[in-house]
Amino acid sequence: MSQHSSNIAAAFDDSPIMRQLQDLSTRRQQLEDVDIEFTGQTRVLTVSNQKGGVGKTTTTVNTAAAIAALGGRVLVIDLDPQGNASTALGVPHSADITSIYDVLINDTSIADAVQQSPENERLFCVPSTIHLAGAEIELVSQVAREKRLDTALHEYLEGLDEPLDFVFIDCPPSLGLLTINAFSAADEVFLPIQAEYYALEGLSQLLGNVKMIQKHLNTRLRVSTILLTMYDGRTKLSQQVAAEVRQHFPDEVLKTVIPRSVRVSEAPSFGQTVIGYDEASAGAVAYKEAAVEIVKRGAPRRKGRR
Repeated sequence: MSQHSSNIAAAFDDSPIMRQLQDLSTRRQQLEDVDIEFTGQTRVLTVSNQKGGVGKTTTTVNTAAAIAALGGRVLVIDLDPQGNASTALGVPHSADITSIYDVLINDTSIADAVQQSPENERLFCVPSTIHLAGAEIELVSQVAREKRLDTALHEYLEGLDEPLDFVFIDCPPSLGLLTINAFSAADEVFLPIQAEYYALEGLSQLLGNVKMIQKHLNTRLRVSTILLTMYDGRTKLSQQVAAEVRQHFPDEVLKTVIPRSVRVSEAPSFGQTVIGYDEASAGAVAYKEAAVEIVKRGAPRRKGRR
């Protein structure tokens, strides 16, 4: 090899893209070596942010799939009428399918609505259908309208022969009776925040809503987990937003950040999470790292009773 060729090769080896590839390879190896233990305690997290476009559903399905890939048994409840979580998990959710709508309105058991995701035998979903769009109105006249999901979920969990490790509830991006049901059923709030200028916009309102739910409906509820999504480490803005969020919520923010990723965006159109679509991609690796953090942190100490 000529001196000129050697110089080019050396320059490439030290290029930003090569450093990124080496870093990704190291992180993949660390994930293969990670030792995860599940306690048998079921953690119920509602994934919520009233600001749209922050990666809420993407975070729900990819974190759930990542935990299932680590060996956990995970249920996703799709409480968003758009049904995007159901799509990404590859489960049928046409109008004639038994769904979360039937659970909330018709007192159907969750056991009759739950489906196994084709992606992983430990990953399950209670799908959303188009009927859920009218559920906000129908719930108004129901008895115990704010607690219907809580009642159904805990009846289901108590009847299982093999416990679930995690339940993730994907909320609509608004505070209506569906979201209130999710907050009432959960122990933890999992909050994805986009690393952009208006990241903290609406956050005070959401925290206010959590306090209201704590006071009137669910004393167990805690904001336990905040995840920065759509992060671009090349920009000062993403770095500044991350620093500001960590300053405000030092105990809740995960060390892991989710980068902007074409693979993450593509996966749902194939009826898959990014874990199933391209497990070696940067987005998949980041969600696996977030999953490891969430599992290792454990549940926050509970106050109050069910």
